[in-house]
Amino acid sequence: MNDADALKTHLPHSARVWNYLLGGKDNYPADRAAADKVLEANPRMLAQARGDRAFLGRAVRVMAGEGIRQFLDIGTGLPTAENTHEVAQAIAPESRILYVDNDPLVLVHARALLTSSPQGTCDYIQADLNDPGHILDEAGARLDFTRPIAVMLVGILHHLEDTRGEDTLAIVERLKAAVPAGSMLAINHPTSAIYGEIAERSAREWNESGGRPPVILRSPEEITRYFTGWELLDPGVMSCTHWRPEAPPAEQVDAFAGVARKI
Repeated sequence: MNDADALKTHLPHSARVWNYLLGGKDNYPADRAAADKVLEANPRMLAQARGDRAFLGRAVRVMAGEGIRQFLDIGTGLPTAENTHEVAQAIAPESRILYVDNDPLVLVHARALLTSSPQGTCDYIQADLNDPGHILDEAGARLDFTRPIAVMLVGILHHLEDTRGEDTLAIVERLKAAVPAGSMLAINHPTSAIYGEIAERSAREWNESGGRPPVILRSPEEITRYFTGWELLDPGVMSCTHWRPEAPPAEQVDAFAGVARKI
């Protein structure tokens, strides 16, 4: 996706649709119409959107609790509640966060709304996950790659147009190879493992609506492959609402998540 795609407000865009599902106001009629069609096909998408966001907060708290003080958040999306820097810096104010997104509208909002604690840093770059080398070059000027880094790929890998999955796997491996031992990886990815055809139908509704970027669902086994060679934290890869819930877990949703450590 390029900048022109993101600025076509007459077409639905994933970041703005997600913002709408999370109760935000940074969306347009085309985004709301597309979201409503997806919800008609799969009413559980509202719970999934909120479950995704709650997982991000829990994952950041776990990683900060494990001593991580640098976060590379790729596919940031529009700012909403419990952004990565807010969660991390509430635990460790010196935390350094680098947000990455390829949508210029996201970066405009990020620069206006996402402010760091005085002790830490909060920076933003416009870059595409399809070009991990560019992301790593930019990150190298802002983060210390001799110290552990949390690589966050929450709600982004399913937007890479790679039906076989091998290119996406190679991108994740490139990022994993660049960070030192002790670094951590958080992934959340939609699947159809829980509700089957209902989830697949909602993905088709999105793709057929002309929404950008498209959605590719993957199996739990395919999602687990992204963590290969790293130590998966308990309880492994599972529906994100059941990954270390801080309260009695909500219903399972068709987004599987996990966190792993480089050893």
